[in-house]
Amino acid sequence: MKTFLIIGAINALLAVALGAFGAHGLEGKLTPKYLGIWEKAVQYQMYHALGLLVLGVLSGTTSLNLNVAGWLMTLGIIFFSGSLYILAVTQIKMLGAITPLGGVMFIAAWVMLVIAAWKL
Repeated sequence: MKTFLIIGAINALLAVALGAFGAHGLEGKLTPKYLGIWEKAVQYQMYHALGLLVLGVLSGTTSLNLNVAGWLMTLGIIFFSGSLYILAVTQIKMLGAITPLGGVMFIAAWVMLVIAAWKL
């Protein structure tokens, strides 16, 4: 429980900080296309940070085993949002090939939550 609460809170903090940096520090330095990519990375990082917080709370109040879902969300943030952040600032299009791996990890994490809840 504690691990995913901490990871979720750190990622929420980072999403807010990186969102502010994108809005203020990157404005005028990136094209609207790449600012949009940055914003998408922030958005998905925050969604899944909140998901990690939910997993942390649920794992402390139920018998659900949510470890796999939590680690998949964590890795999804690294692969999905991380690759988009790097893509936005470097504009190396090849990095876009990494992003779907993170997306698959996000989907798998939510599937694992559904499976765990179904077993209740």
